[in-house]
Amino acid sequence: MEISDEGVIVNSSRLKSVVWNDFDRVKKGDTYVAVCRHCKKKLSGSSTSGTSHLRNHLIRCRRRTNHDIAQLLSTKGKKKEATLAIPSFNFDQEQRKGEMFNLVHARYEQQINDGTVSVVHSNFDDKRSRLDLARMIILHGYPLSMVEHVGFRLFVKNLQPLFELVTFNQVEADCIEIYQKEKQKLYEVVDKLRGKISLSADTWAAKEDTNYLSLTAHFIDDDWQLKRKVLNFLMVDPSHTEDMISEMIMTSLMDWDIDRKLFSMTFDSSSTHDNVVNRIRDRLSQNRFLLCNGQLFDVRCAANIIKLMVQDALEALSEITHKIRESIRYVRSSQATQEKFNEMVQLVRVECQKCLCLDNPLLWNSTYFMLEVALEYKDAFSLLQEHDPVYIICPSDIEWSRASAITSYLKLFVEVCNIFFIGSKYQTANVYFPEICDVHLQLIEWCQNSDAYISSLALKMKSKFDEYWKNCSLALAVAAILDPRFKMKLVEYYYPQIYDTSAKDCIDIVSNCMKALYNGHAICSPLDSHGQGTACQVGGSGGGGDDESRDRLTGFDRFLHETSQSQNTKSDLDKYLEEPLFPRNMDFNILNWWKVHTPRYPILSMMARNILSIPMSKVSLESAFSTGDRTLDRYRSSLRSATVQALMCAQDWIRNESEDSKPSSHLALCCYGN
Repeated sequence: MEISDEGVIVNSSRLKSVVWNDFDRVKKGDTYVAVCRHCKKKLSGSSTSGTSHLRNHLIRCRRRTNHDIAQLLSTKGKKKEATLAIPSFNFDQEQRKGEMFNLVHARYEQQINDGTVSVVHSNFDDKRSRLDLARMIILHGYPLSMVEHVGFRLFVKNLQPLFELVTFNQVEADCIEIYQKEKQKLYEVVDKLRGKISLSADTWAAKEDTNYLSLTAHFIDDDWQLKRKVLNFLMVDPSHTEDMISEMIMTSLMDWDIDRKLFSMTFDSSSTHDNVVNRIRDRLSQNRFLLCNGQLFDVRCAANIIKLMVQDALEALSEITHKIRESIRYVRSSQATQEKFNEMVQLVRVECQKCLCLDNPLLWNSTYFMLEVALEYKDAFSLLQEHDPVYIICPSDIEWSRASAITSYLKLFVEVCNIFFIGSKYQTANVYFPEICDVHLQLIEWCQNSDAYISSLALKMKSKFDEYWKNCSLALAVAAILDPRFKMKLVEYYYPQIYDTSAKDCIDIVSNCMKALYNGHAICSPLDSHGQGTACQVGGSGGGGDDESRDRLTGFDRFLHETSQSQNTKSDLDKYLEEPLFPRNMDFNILNWWKVHTPRYPILSMMARNILSIPMSKVSLESAFSTGDRTLDRYRSSLRSATVQALMCAQDWIRNESEDSKPSSHLALCCYGN
């Protein structure tokens, strides 16, 4: 109740409620009025009116600072020595308001004890709140339009009346501002990086046949932690040619000033990507930016080649898979059928304890699990067909046999992919060589299957694998050699099995590549104060005078390196390869090993930093098992391409920033769609 009359201010010191610190109690005749000291609004001050309406007014009072509100609410709870500046909450019921406040207050106290929040008194900051809102939208992938939703606006208005509600355009601008600031921070990190950078490229589908190209940098930082940062999320028009795509990537490299630092690029296996990579490699080779003539530059995603072979296997098995899927549906269609099937299980003495399950066709590993269990019950299915005239879709004996053979292929692929993503983390490059070699050996064996149906499938898969092996075997082997548990021995173990009589020549190729890479790093090392080794790769056709003068001395450094070798001085590489293997154990961390041994192998450790950061596989575990393409959701597909890039890149940077203090965990880029 508002009162307009004025009267005499009376002493309110006897009043116990803290609200009277912000109100004057005025008496006019027999009526008492409470006058807000901030906005001068007049409300009932009668003792019979209580103080709830006065508290609610203080929470909404626009002229009152957020600090005062926090002080009011803190005093209402248990009195503490310190007061927190927290947002104001308004609830209809006094009890609910108190309970919620105590919950929030306890949470803030815990954060204070943990050292994650400091106890300070501050006024409400509208700009900071706007950026916090934009950061929240980026981090969690919320739609920008949420700021115009009625429910959200009402919530914010009641939560903090001082906050100026923003529009779609305003929050979009705030998101881009955050993106620009985060980009500058990442640019400085990349600029100071001592080692090389490897790049991976992923294609995302969007609406109306438009695609996006995501470019991600992979590197090992000064603390020997493997990092991955999305650099660009670029819209690719269907009309873009391979020349245009390669030029787009080169522009991105120069924008980030990493064209001189690039070591390798990882794409999916396709002829289009072949041409794009070749164009970029030619550009960088002309400027002498690539070590060892770019021998390890072109890398293909290991998870992608596994997926391509899985697609061949599932296609060959499609009709049999359909029968098995429908058989499971039939058994589970009624209680009576399930009981009859259980009787068949008892008769054929199936010992499997797993339940029949249907797969998710969008995840090929779930199809494998379905087939694996169904094969355990194949005799029960066959017997059910004899006793149930309605059940007519049971696979034949030869179909069961083929399903068993192909399922064994899928089992290997599932196991290999799980090794690629132990703990859902991205692995260093040394992990992949033994797994890929095992796949290679299995393909050789599968091609010799007596069933022409199986052997033809194996040949089809092997033709795709051979293309991958031609591009990547050298990089895989070099990375494995830099694992102190294996060195050259792992190559010497696998190559005779793969190449037979040609093994020695192939081992020599790997050995010569190791030496060439080491020499390249050794020559570059004296020219860079940080040991980065980029200066020696600057071509004489471009750059400033300083680069040109240093380039003229490259021959001199090569001369020093060669003459020191002629004096029988052992190199880092020689010492490393001659020393005993490090014992194999489950807790081995290769990056920690190289971090500790950097003083002993200064040049080889630089080489290890560059090799081990190559993304042999560039997708997350979930994407590795997905049968579809990564898809940008319909909402983000409708935004401007510049906004999409800002949201996707900033999301990755903010998430990774929060995880940098937790090396054991990893958050991958959020996939929209499948």
